[in-house]
Amino acid sequence: MGTDIRGVIERAKRDFRTGAPVAWRRSIALGELYRTRDYDAFGCLFGVRNFANFRPIAAERGLPADVSDAVRAEYDGMRAHDEANAFSATWVGWDELATVDWDEPAEAPDDRVHEFVRTESGELRNVGKAGWSPAVATSLGLSGDPAEPYGPWTEEREWSHGDRVFRTVVLRRRDAIPPLSAWQPVWDVMRALGQVHGDDGVRLVVWFDR
Repeated sequence: MGTDIRGVIERAKRDFRTGAPVAWRRSIALGELYRTRDYDAFGCLFGVRNFANFRPIAAERGLPADVSDAVRAEYDGMRAHDEANAFSATWVGWDELATVDWDEPAEAPDDRVHEFVRTESGELRNVGKAGWSPAVATSLGLSGDPAEPYGPWTEEREWSHGDRVFRTVVLRRRDAIPPLSAWQPVWDVMRALGQVHGDDGVRLVVWFDR
């Protein structure tokens, strides 16, 4: 069973005298802007399905203490139906996202081995990546039984078996969330709201379900 993300972008209402945020309001559902399941992005941002071993930007913070009533009601409604439908709640501000170092590498190689096939022209074509596969097990001389695991990997490696090339790879944040990715509409809306409400007055509140 896969894992999906739910969430809402909120904006701050400010005290007109001090400029400090005094309340938060629901702006737009994440699902209106982002409709993809991408575990590398989930891991990079929130530490969920973090097979790539990123240092998460905002993991397991829970709902903000001052979360808007509308967002809390949405979250509580999902949990009331089934607690598995709302786990690993957290949030991240646009002021944090706007300063992310997208060149930062993961803390360890990806748990999944990246597999390529060598074409007749000698080029490598990406086949995919997996935490376990018969092809990788065979290339390492293992039995091919999932009960005989390989990894975790401590360094980048590359090896070949027949027309296959296998790599253990340290991903960078921009590999998980490249420019113009499916997250771009989310960033665009948060950036626009930040121009009106301040970068510290815009945040993304999320949770996950199976």
